[in-house]
Amino acid sequence: MLYEEERKLKIVEYLQDHSRASVQQLSKIFQVSESTVRRDLQELEDAKLLKRTHGGAVCLETVNFEPTFIEKEDQFQKEKESIARKAAEFIQDGDTLVIDSGTTTAYLAKELKRFANLKVVTNSIILAQELQGMEGIEVIITGGTLRQNTLAMVGPITEHSLSMLRVDKAFIATNGLDLHKGLTTPNIVEAATKTKMIDIAKQVILLADYTKIGKVAFAKFAEVSRIDTCIVDDKVTQAVVDEMGKLGVRVCIVTP
Repeated sequence: MLYEEERKLKIVEYLQDHSRASVQQLSKIFQVSESTVRRDLQELEDAKLLKRTHGGAVCLETVNFEPTFIEKEDQFQKEKESIARKAAEFIQDGDTLVIDSGTTTAYLAKELKRFANLKVVTNSIILAQELQGMEGIEVIITGGTLRQNTLAMVGPITEHSLSMLRVDKAFIATNGLDLHKGLTTPNIVEAATKTKMIDIAKQVILLADYTKIGKVAFAKFAEVSRIDTCIVDDKVTQAVVDEMGKLGVRVCIVTP
């Protein structure tokens, strides 16, 4: 049995090696109760040695760090709901849409039930499940290889199916938005899918809560100037809004 400080050090080392772990995993590995693990994780997060998540913890963020869909879905819920409601204002009956996989875009799916005669293309199994059974909405699933982290279909099959389509509007999610380094996501294959979604759309609308601003992930999928509209919550700074305006991006700010 390890002493408390030894155990905490081992927990940090484990996360550095494995990127993430659940409370249950750590409890078994270190042979202590789950409540003890939770207390350790809280103290380690307070010391800025890790980041707690829903049911576990992850190592401190790097450019290739990617939280799972489950880990992200409960974060900043009010901001995401407000962004989704605003995004729905850009949709009209009869539109054809492509909707990216993401927790914010998942909230947008819930807003579509009030529309009629929509065609929705998506690579997200979460969105497809949310939209199934909604009257007046034809759902087209891209196919491809399913990524467990994001529950998105990606890869050559996905890109090929998207290349055969043209849509009115694309609603895109991102992990990072940096004015100079562009829009980024941790996975290079998923980045290629996002790029293709942007390419097939007449109008590109980015959904990004304030935590994405200034972040840079591993794989770039577009310049900021490639999007037409960015919908963000009111914690974005005026300086960022002004700079995006100079790049030709309309910024819509929502209040949660």
